[in-house]
Amino acid sequence: MAEILKGCSVPCKMSRDELEALCRMKKLQCRELGVSRANVNEYEVEFLCDYKKTKVEELYLVKWKGFPESDNTWEPKRNLKCPKLIKQFHLDLDQELRRHKRRYMPKKLDKEVSSFLVQKAKLRQSLQRWEDHLNQTRNHPGRIFVMNEVDLEGPPKNFTYINNYKVGQGIVLDEMAVGCECKNCLEEPMNGCCPGASLQRMAYNDRGQVRIRPGQPIYECNSQCSCGPDCPNRVVQKGIQFDLCIFKTENGRGWGVRTLQHIKKNTFVMEYIGEIITTDEAERRGHVYDCQGSTYLFDLDYVEDVYTVDAAHLGNISHFVNHSVYNVFIDNIDERLPRIALFSTRAIRAGEELTFDYKMQIDPVDTESTKMDSSFSLAGLPSSPKKRIRVECRCGSDSCRKYLF
Repeated sequence: MAEILKGCSVPCKMSRDELEALCRMKKLQCRELGVSRANVNEYEVEFLCDYKKTKVEELYLVKWKGFPESDNTWEPKRNLKCPKLIKQFHLDLDQELRRHKRRYMPKKLDKEVSSFLVQKAKLRQSLQRWEDHLNQTRNHPGRIFVMNEVDLEGPPKNFTYINNYKVGQGIVLDEMAVGCECKNCLEEPMNGCCPGASLQRMAYNDRGQVRIRPGQPIYECNSQCSCGPDCPNRVVQKGIQFDLCIFKTENGRGWGVRTLQHIKKNTFVMEYIGEIITTDEAERRGHVYDCQGSTYLFDLDYVEDVYTVDAAHLGNISHFVNHSVYNVFIDNIDERLPRIALFSTRAIRAGEELTFDYKMQIDPVDTESTKMDSSFSLAGLPSSPKKRIRVECRCGSDSCRKYLF
């Protein structure tokens, strides 16, 4: 019987933190949990709940990691080894005191203030869990960070992060059947490589920057091609390369996205990912979104068949970008169904919010008309938002037209 059970395991009903706390309570040592004879009596501070000051010392009400709030204890500052948590606690406290127009630190906090500090600490934990989940889910090199220093709103409840299109009912896609035989797709393309096969030119330069006019399709190499993963004609398929931060905006525009790294002009930033649905389904959902005053629908009407990308509940980080896009054909995508890629229309500074223009007009002769204040804009005429009622835009751009359509 013991031989049969060898290598088997069952999930534990307790979390890792609860197991660690139990070990310390029972004075048990565990190498995997990091509990040893030297630190068995040390407990980890999860967050700080309250503060008071006596004539002798400063005291903090501590929520211990792995223990219920009923086990919170007041501890003198000298006993705490959590300088980052103490610093964050006072930053939150100062912010709350300024909101109440109080200039001096009280000796004892009001219940309203201490309650806010607890909610703020719990919010950070919730956002950290969401951030960890996003980074475990993503399949691209660029990391995702989450921050809300504006209010107490946590992660969106009805949103699932996906890395590729999710095909809805009524849509059948065929895999790409052919590929190129080039040894060097950029310098020695055979028969024009994949772009040439569709009577198009190579879209990228040797630095991976897009060099064709907005509105023209991009044909990247695919799994049927002879070239390797380092081929310069493989850009969008490599995914997001930059660290990005989802943050809560201060002027009521909801969530936004900022880049944490410098992005050069004409550089691929991200795809617009969502659920692929039929036109009829898009119309049905569109009426619901209209009532909410928002839209996440983009038509894929580059050729005969018209499908729509809906990123309202299934999408990637582009879901949070406040209001370019090129049609990109890669692998495992029917030739009639492009992917929507967003490229920078100008250099973007680290820390700058990313925005794009839903209704950018492209002059077929003068591409300078695409250079608006947005960090990237709609640069693919065939892809456009569903047009129904006038929806107010909240991108914050100086050149914003105020309405999407």
